[in-house]
Amino acid sequence: MIRRLSLLIGLCSMLPAYGAEIDNVDALAQPQFRLLSEDLGAALSYKPLSPGEPLGVTGFDVGVEVTATKLKNAAILEQATSDDAPASLPIAKLHAHKGLPFGIDVGLMYSTVPDSNVDLWGAELRYAILKGGVAKPALALRASYSKLTGVDQLDFETMGLDLSISKGFAFLTPYLGAGKVWVTSTPQGSASAFLTEEDFSLSKLFAGVNLNFGLMNFAFEADRTGDATSYGAKFGWRF
Repeated sequence: MIRRLSLLIGLCSMLPAYGAEIDNVDALAQPQFRLLSEDLGAALSYKPLSPGEPLGVTGFDVGVEVTATKLKNAAILEQATSDDAPASLPIAKLHAHKGLPFGIDVGLMYSTVPDSNVDLWGAELRYAILKGGVAKPALALRASYSKLTGVDQLDFETMGLDLSISKGFAFLTPYLGAGKVWVTSTPQGSASAFLTEEDFSLSKLFAGVNLNFGLMNFAFEADRTGDATSYGAKFGWRF
């Protein structure tokens, strides 16, 4: 397991990531700050990249993933940073899920972006209302949280709640879901003299597919949070 985790960390460091400092938030006007917060809410909120079926008491799902969010307001992010901003914001992450009794799963996510001040972590608690089986789908309720750290001018966090359904067919498990993301974006330091907190919610729709080949596992997901679309892929081990 230690060797596998070392390999995942190595792969994560090779994936593309956004590499600029978010250090010019105080240059934004309040409407721009709101649009930046909406884009960051879509990009940094928790992405499940897993079906709704519970892992079971002995189950694990460990992987490295990358998500790319097509920003609606890339020019505003560029104004808030010390470098150019891409039209799509890619973020590489480590992801781990653990199965617990009674159809409950817990998950953790972590990302640190090289050459930037962006660190991101998140967590989820998922309950399988229906565990699924040969003839019926799984139905799961998920509560999630994500937190941006390292950016002195911004205190940023999201909370999410969603319902997802999935059905396995041999090695293939498609899933889809809907929910809501609540975003709290608070200017800090010098930015707090010009800007005020933005607190709002975004609707969320997502669909994906999980492919399991023994221990090796792949997942692909499309997500629409607010007005921004994200695409994600995960590689790892699920057992």
